[in-house]
Amino acid sequence: MAGSKIVILDIDDAKGRQIIDEIRQNGSVANYEHLNVSDMKNLESNFSEITKKYNTVDIFVNCSYPRTDDWASNSFAEISLESLRKNVDIHMNSYLWLSKEVANTMIEQRIRGSIINFSSTYGVVGQDLTVYEGTDMQENMTYAAIKGGVVNFSRLMASYYGRYGIRVNCLCPGGVFDNQKKTFIENYSRKTPLKRMGKPEEIASATLFLASDASSYITGSAIMVDGGWTTM
Repeated sequence: MAGSKIVILDIDDAKGRQIIDEIRQNGSVANYEHLNVSDMKNLESNFSEITKKYNTVDIFVNCSYPRTDDWASNSFAEISLESLRKNVDIHMNSYLWLSKEVANTMIEQRIRGSIINFSSTYGVVGQDLTVYEGTDMQENMTYAAIKGGVVNFSRLMASYYGRYGIRVNCLCPGGVFDNQKKTFIENYSRKTPLKRMGKPEEIASATLFLASDASSYITGSAIMVDGGWTTM
């Protein structure tokens, strides 16, 4: 994977090990570690144990997506205060805290590293409700609040940690094809200048760019990988 030694952190042990097996088959070095970011009480100590094991962190890609079982009901009409609080805590707060911990570890080790936080186009612009017409999908109040918070926090991190040579950026994907229903795909594609949804590998390529020295003078940016969605 572009010469990096990879450590995948997740709660799905079977899927995580499957992915590292695939990476190893392609000749790269990869390991898997179990980490539950929604366990906020123990997040700092659990992550610290992992960093001690691998000694160094040069690049950190923060793309976890923890959420409660009632996530789909987080619309303005249905959301509960309890759900809002829980999701902000396990999703946004885990992003913020992990990013800070990684940056401080880089400082201790004198690493001029790169931190990439995953946000979304909907962390930058409002949700277009017309793409949900004819589907059972709806707006998500919590998602917009969390992803917007991740974008601006990353800007603040870039400002603060820049003096140490640490870069912090946000990647903001648009809609990525994942076998969604035909009506949604058609609605979404009509609204996008490239007239299609994104592919996972297109998000991966942008991540690699932000991780590499090819983006060595980019920090505090929210990079849109959205087929032009946010231009309209």
